[in-house]
Amino acid sequence: MKKVLIISYYWPPCGGIGVLRCLKIAKYLRLYGWEPIVYTAQNAHYPTLDYSNLKDIPKGMLVLEQPIFEPYAYYKKFVGKPADANVNNDLVASGITGWKYKLSVFIRSNFFIPDARACWIRPSVKFLLRWLRQNRVEAIFSDGPPHTNTVIACKIRQATGLPWLADFQDPWTQVDYYQRLILTPWADAKHRQLEQQVFQTANAITIVSPTWKRDLESIGAQNVHLIPWGYDEDDFQDLHLPLDACLTLTHAGLIGEDRHPEQLFAAIAELIQETPAFGEVFRLQLIGQVDVSVNESIERYKLNKIAHVLPPVSRRESLEKLAASQALLLILNKAANANGRIPGKLFEYLAVRRPVICIGNPSSDTDQILQQCGAGKCIDHTDKEGMKAALKKLFAIYQQQGHLPFSTNPQNIIQYSNRLLTGKVAALLDSITGLS
Repeated sequence: MKKVLIISYYWPPCGGIGVLRCLKIAKYLRLYGWEPIVYTAQNAHYPTLDYSNLKDIPKGMLVLEQPIFEPYAYYKKFVGKPADANVNNDLVASGITGWKYKLSVFIRSNFFIPDARACWIRPSVKFLLRWLRQNRVEAIFSDGPPHTNTVIACKIRQATGLPWLADFQDPWTQVDYYQRLILTPWADAKHRQLEQQVFQTANAITIVSPTWKRDLESIGAQNVHLIPWGYDEDDFQDLHLPLDACLTLTHAGLIGEDRHPEQLFAAIAELIQETPAFGEVFRLQLIGQVDVSVNESIERYKLNKIAHVLPPVSRRESLEKLAASQALLLILNKAANANGRIPGKLFEYLAVRRPVICIGNPSSDTDQILQQCGAGKCIDHTDKEGMKAALKKLFAIYQQQGHLPFSTNPQNIIQYSNRLLTGKVAALLDSITGLS
C-alpha cells in the first residue's frame, strides 16, 4: 500500500473530541489504498483519557512515539493547582485574573510558539528525519491545533520534499483564543510568519467549515479543501436505547465562559413559572466540565432541581446518554469567528437523530447543517423568547406523543460519515502525490 505519515499530538488513550479526527481517518484509510503510520507524543498531558478509543486503531498499524516536554506541571505548581487538575484550557481562557495567571499567559504566548507543545518540535523533526532515511512513505498528513504538529510537518516537507496535506481543525492566527494571548509584536509576527510558511509549503490544506475555508484563503492560503468533522457509523449501530421518561435536554462536553447560555436558564425559569407542568417533566443534563459561571446561573435561576451537572464520562457512555435523551443542546461560542465553528459533537447529535436546540448565530455554518438535515436551527445567544418558543414546541409534542420523534432522515446525514469523508482525504493524498 501507499504509506502516509500522520503527525498528531492527540492519539488514544486521549479522550475528548479532538482525538477523533485523525483516529477516524487512520481507521478508514486502508479502504482507499493508504496505510497510515502515526507519529504521536509519548506521555502527553491529555485533558481526559478514554481507553475505549483504542478499539479504533487499525490492527497492525505502526505508531511511532517520542517523549514530549509540556509546561503544565510547572504551571500548576506556580499557580497552586493540584497535580491532577485539568488546566489545558487555562492559558487561553477569558477572564483570567491575578498576576500569576497573567504572567503564565505572557510566557506561554511569547516563549512557546506556536503553542505549549513547542518544545516537541526539534526532537520530533530530528527523530522523523532519521526514521525516514530508513523507511518509505509517500506523503505526510498533519493535524492542528496544536500547530506544533503543523510546524513539525512543515519542516519535514522542507527537508525531504515529501508531499504534505496540512489539516486544520481550528485556524491558527484567526482562531478565537488567539486574541486572548498576551503577545509582543515580535511574537505576533513570528506566529504569522510560521503560518504563511505553512501556506507556501503545504501541497494542499483541509479545514472543517466553509467560513473558515474562506477566512484562510483571505490571508493567502491556497488549494484549500473542505472536509468537515463527521460521525463513525460503527459507534452508533447498537445504540438502540429506550428514551428517557422525562423531557430531557442534554449537552455533552465542555461549556466554557464563552458559551455560557444564561438566556436559556432565564427562559427555562420563566417557563417553569408560567407552566408548572413543564417543570414537572423537564430535565437539563450537562455532561462534562462547565465554567463556574454556569453553576452560578443554575443557582441564581433556582434550577437546581431540574438541572443536573455530571462529570466527564467515557465516549461510549456519552453516546448512550445522547441517544436516550429526548432532545439535545448545542452551544456555539461567542466569538468573532463563531460563524465557522462547527463542533465535532454536532455530527454525533445528528447520528443519534434527536431534535437539537442550538444557541448561536442563526447565519452560521452550523445553522445551515442543522436546517439541511432537519434537526433544528440556531437561536441567537440573546434571544430568550426564541429559546422559550423552542422549549414550548418540544413540550407540546412531548405532551401529545409522550416522547419526541426522530428528527433527521439517515439519508440526509450520510454525507458526514467518517468512512466517506476519509475517501476525500485519500483522494487529496492521491492528487498531491500523483498516485492512484
